[in-house]
Amino acid sequence: MSYMLDEIHEQPAIIERVIGSELNNAFGLCRAMKERGINAIGIASRGTSDNAATLAKYVFEIVNGVLVALIAPSVFTLYRSKLDLSRYLILGISQSGESTDVVEVLRQAREMGALTAGITNAEGSSLANVSDYCLLCHAGEEKSIAATKTYMSTLALIYLISSALGEKHEMLDGLRSAAVAMASVFSIEGDIAKCVERYRYMSECMITARGLNQATCQEAALKLEETCYVVANPLSAAEIMHGPIAVIEEGFPVFLYAPQGRGYDSMFELSEKLAEKKAEMIVVSTEDGILEKAKTPIKLPISVNEVFSPLVYIVAGQLFAQYLSLAKGYNPDNPRGLSKVTQTM
Repeated sequence: MSYMLDEIHEQPAIIERVIGSELNNAFGLCRAMKERGINAIGIASRGTSDNAATLAKYVFEIVNGVLVALIAPSVFTLYRSKLDLSRYLILGISQSGESTDVVEVLRQAREMGALTAGITNAEGSSLANVSDYCLLCHAGEEKSIAATKTYMSTLALIYLISSALGEKHEMLDGLRSAAVAMASVFSIEGDIAKCVERYRYMSECMITARGLNQATCQEAALKLEETCYVVANPLSAAEIMHGPIAVIEEGFPVFLYAPQGRGYDSMFELSEKLAEKKAEMIVVSTEDGILEKAKTPIKLPISVNEVFSPLVYIVAGQLFAQYLSLAKGYNPDNPRGLSKVTQTM
């Protein structure tokens, strides 16, 4: 049907490929961090990779207790600021490895004394060449402009680094369990394909989650914008209560990603407030309580540990965007005005 759909379906198999191919490299990077006494990480990224960086911030801080800063590349590329990065790992994420501002951040970071690492799908790319350590996505060629499998493989590498950094071998089991749960989402693919027709004329929406799945709502929003030309505003459930809830009125579409875990109670509380405002809720969850609040409930077949839920929940978001794009008469593989490599400084 589309390259994008094929690449969504490739994702569960990529998890094991990443583990098998990059585990030793992840341990090598983490040994270097410990030898140099590095206790903080800065991440440079753009677009889909920036959403992966959001997840990295949550995972490294929650699982490993390591402070993470999401870098504004313009600090390096426009303002040429000089920073003391001798105790930092600066991690660049670029699927193509040719994002000029990300590459420039790592080049300057090395001059400022940082240990550098790159996550990319392109061996021999510019990012790989300016990195002390390079971890590859092993996703194969991604023919759809809207990234899916490279996003997923980047997430897998983030979990791999977290596992190596904390010597938490049980995280590898968690990754493999998540791959099984990802594959189970395809059993409800037909239901998702049917429900998108209701939103064929949707032009704007809000997408929300809490905690670890902030990355999920950001990436789901980006996929809707790229492939469906829908203005999608991704917000934390907590942020919505600090003002944006004022724009929500009867029939306004709000997507809620609500896995079981520490973030669930606040998501349920938000769903009750949205119900009072008669918002049009599309809820992705395994939990019947919040699904009952939805106009469009998308019940996932398998529950996973909240730490790994972003791997699973984004699959539903990818499928929704893919089928909505087709319902709107668009080509999800070739969004207007976009190219696979975006170069900004």
